[in-house]
Amino acid sequence: MRDMTEAPVHPALWPAPFATGAVDATVTVPGSKSVTNRALVLASLAAEPGWLRRPLRSRDSLLMAEALRALGVGIEETVSSSSSIAGGPESEGEAWRIIPAGLHGPATVDVGNAGTVMRFLPPVAALADGPVRFDGDPRSYERPLHGVIDALRALGARIDDDGRGALPMTVHGGGALDGGAVEIDASSSSQFVSALLLSAPRFNQGVEVRHIGGRLPSMPHIRMTVDMLRAVGAQVDEPETGGEPNVWRVSPSAVLGRDVTIEPDLSNAQPFLAAALITGGRVVIPDWPSRTTQPGDALREIFTEMGGSCELTDEGLVFTGTGKIHGIDVDLGEVGELTPGIAAVAALADSPSTLRGVAHLRLHETDRLAALTKEINELGGDVTETEDGLHIRPRPLHGGIFHTYDDHRMATAGSIIGLAVEGVEIENVATTAKTLPDFPRMWTAMLGAGN
Repeated sequence: MRDMTEAPVHPALWPAPFATGAVDATVTVPGSKSVTNRALVLASLAAEPGWLRRPLRSRDSLLMAEALRALGVGIEETVSSSSSIAGGPESEGEAWRIIPAGLHGPATVDVGNAGTVMRFLPPVAALADGPVRFDGDPRSYERPLHGVIDALRALGARIDDDGRGALPMTVHGGGALDGGAVEIDASSSSQFVSALLLSAPRFNQGVEVRHIGGRLPSMPHIRMTVDMLRAVGAQVDEPETGGEPNVWRVSPSAVLGRDVTIEPDLSNAQPFLAAALITGGRVVIPDWPSRTTQPGDALREIFTEMGGSCELTDEGLVFTGTGKIHGIDVDLGEVGELTPGIAAVAALADSPSTLRGVAHLRLHETDRLAALTKEINELGGDVTETEDGLHIRPRPLHGGIFHTYDDHRMATAGSIIGLAVEGVEIENVATTAKTLPDFPRMWTAMLGAGN
């Protein structure tokens, strides 16, 4: 695990824009990474071609697309003239046509540091004919994969990982997988469950996944997986609809090709909503869905409790701040990816905050709890790690370098603080390209609209 006592040195420093007034902007957020990558996997396993409209073009989603191409899937990028799929500057009018084909090796998959790629694709590779090698960024070697590796072995797959339970590894695909019942401990990542469920319709016996560990984090992401499976014709029994607790069953079946429009990434809307909260301004996020399984939807409630107000209108989500920020005591176990942005806002609040239920964030792109503690404290803050989260006591902050540890959500968290604190410089802001392409331009454009 990376040592937080020695922050990496990176020459690229981005002066975080300081807000001189209340923001007033409409921000079109690109598509959801979580939905895009799940949709890519399902479309690649389908029995017929399908479409993804307004897909996210980011490092994580492009790594997923390239990996599937390496396995033989056809992915054609087109530009549609339909105004119904108009999106942000990086995806306006874009659609991907997915053409399933016989999955095959030999192939090499670069996962980068994308949890969805490193965890969702080994089950797909087990269905391929031939060996598929998985490798990635140095940090990817530290992220746990044992839940997927052990489960796939129990279901009949052959995997070489030299006993690491992590990357690099090779999946020796046999063209099919028996499937069946398997027990896993997914307490370190809900992606272990989603990974098995997404490919399960193509397993000979389907799958029964039984979680036997501690608290399962990020349940909305599993609900997202289940909803998307049902949308392509899969039969899923799960706890949310009266099934056995901590057990998911997917029956073997054909996967249907669909025409899917990707929702905006609600978690990536977080820094822009935070800007309205901090500056007492107003931000509109178009196309915010009225019903969604995305964890980012929880921001409506959380940021309202912290001092803002929001309304779903024909424009989209309209979020308004008063300029007053209140501390919060909140369990973020189901929405852990929101923690860095909430911590940044909490550091500027008028009362202490306690963020709970997120011990699993120590295993994300970086140890996010240690990184947030170190970086906020080095700007004059008072953050203490707890067993499963953070306790934040607001103090006057000052400028300085905010290190990101190659973590996109650390970069946006530092940018949020920079709105209210002059002189904050973000190290390697380009890491935001992982899920939010063009963030620096979007951020400065938002401020320009309100000043």
